[in-house]
Amino acid sequence: MIDVRNESGLRGFLDRGGFWRLLLVVLVYLAIYLGAGWVATKIAPDEVKADLLSSVGSVFFHLTFGLIVGAVVLVIFLSATGWWRDLFARQPIGGSRWMWIAVIIVATPVVLRLFGIDYSRYTSGVVAVVFATGLLIGFVEEVLTRGIAVKMLRDAGHSEWVVAAVSSLLFAVMHSINLFAGAAPLVVAVTVFYAFGFGVCMYLSMRVSGFLLVAIVLHGLTDPTTILATGGLDETASGAAHNALLTAASPFNFVVMFSGLILLIFIRGRVPGRQHALAPAR
Repeated sequence: MIDVRNESGLRGFLDRGGFWRLLLVVLVYLAIYLGAGWVATKIAPDEVKADLLSSVGSVFFHLTFGLIVGAVVLVIFLSATGWWRDLFARQPIGGSRWMWIAVIIVATPVVLRLFGIDYSRYTSGVVAVVFATGLLIGFVEEVLTRGIAVKMLRDAGHSEWVVAAVSSLLFAVMHSINLFAGAAPLVVAVTVFYAFGFGVCMYLSMRVSGFLLVAIVLHGLTDPTTILATGGLDETASGAAHNALLTAASPFNFVVMFSGLILLIFIRGRVPGRQHALAPAR
């Protein structure tokens, strides 16, 4: 059910939805997130310069610190807007059975990596912090791009194809900030391409299951298992080629990239937007 109260102020502005309001929200979030990363370099410069998985402190200041700040910002945002129920209740539109393909495509490499990772390469503390950080990644990125973004695009009355495409595009472009961390342009380009396909799969996972929480969990397991399997961010572990399970999981990066583009074609449907609900009867 759509709340048609005529609200003013910031909440009324955001409740109108639309791409430009959404873009403003994303830019503000990214500014805060990057700011938190800059603070981390000042608090613990040695930890940030060290290899990501070399210690608990390195993982924390490389990734966890900024994500905690981002999570707090999103919690405050959802509390201020009153959008908790809108995001975490059952989806207002159902999914077709074919959408389970996206869940299988994402879940399969996660399972392979869970059993294929050589956990002895890391301390138990590093493994624990990486998995906790992964859940933070899942929460922050899914709430922002499959939660807030999807809601604001739907509120503006866009079709579900547009909702899936634009929210996934924003998710992909957000990963271009890795350039500020010194990542190679080619690596960033591939990451952005992968992120778009992954974003479509996450949208489909949310829609066919009916809940944003499913996308959060799937995403929250994808990143930490990838990091531990490869030995870092956007890297390939030398031992992976000698591990049958990790070898089997590797091609799924390309499967996700291209399946997201293909599956996007078949997305249909529309959720009546807030603007439609507020329109005067004729």
